[in-house]
Amino acid sequence: MNNMGNILIVDDENGPRESLKMILRPHYNIVEANGGFQTLQIIREQQIDLVTLDLRMPEMDGTIVLMAIKKHDPTIQVLIITGYATLANAVELVKLGACGYLVKPFQIPRLLNDVAKAIDKRRKVDQLNL
Repeated sequence: MNNMGNILIVDDENGPRESLKMILRPHYNIVEANGGFQTLQIIREQQIDLVTLDLRMPEMDGTIVLMAIKKHDPTIQVLIITGYATLANAVELVKLGACGYLVKPFQIPRLLNDVAKAIDKRRKVDQLNL
């Protein structure tokens, strides 16, 4: 993968994954996962800068996936994208290490801005760790 930034899109529904892929692919390298177990396998095998993560998934809850990602590599940025938002949930997820929280339906400029900030943050952390 090139230097565009590597994004893993995680959602159990194909429609949201395809939408995010169409928006982000012109700017970033995209990998997809349909659930938590596949996500954890991918982050062990590939260098991922940012994970866009749905919260409600049948096999593994997004909160559990977030904690597992951060345990594996705390520098991977995780942007929560959910249709089931609460303020308490947003605060909890940010405390667990999420870099941001978007509510579906989201505004594309906001998504692109949040993704760019997360990729930039990941690159700065990587530079500090060299």
